Amino acid sequence: MKKKFILTASLFAAFFSFAQKTEKPKFNQELATKLGADKYGMKPYVIIMLTAGTTKIEDKAKMSEIMKGHMANIQKLADEGKIVVAGPFMGDNKQNFEGMFIFNTKSKEEAEQWVKTDPSVKAGVFNYEIFPWYGSAALPLYLKHHEEISKENP
Repeated sequence: MKKKFILTASLFAAFFSFAQKTEKPKFNQELATKLGADKYGMKPYVIIMLTAGTTKIEDKAKMSEIMKGHMANIQKLADEGKIVVAGPFMGDNKQNFEGMFIFNTKSKEEAEQWVKTDPSVKAGVFNYEIFPWYGSAALPLYLKHHEEISKENP
């Protein structure tokens, strides 16, 4: 009987501590306003899907230079708060998507201006498709933490 009581008490304590840890955080109006969140904590963005371009560059040094420019441009746009997500796709996909950007704008025209600053797009290495998207307004907050966990930049 004593063991059953201890087991029941332990399960109750574990459940109670779990229930307390999963409480919803207090709503932060100041942060929601700063991030441009709607009542659901969401906002519009524009996704750019990079596809293989029509230009094939065989010269490895030239391609390396273009890709360094591509990475520097991504960093510049991130520093300016224009881009919140960028990265390549791993493996093949039937749409032939090479990578993606999520831009911190609801304007497809503005996102297109920003993607056209990319040296790889200018060189024709990548083309792109534009999609409006609705996601968490907190998405840009991950970038400051990314710097805390990365030892090197690509």
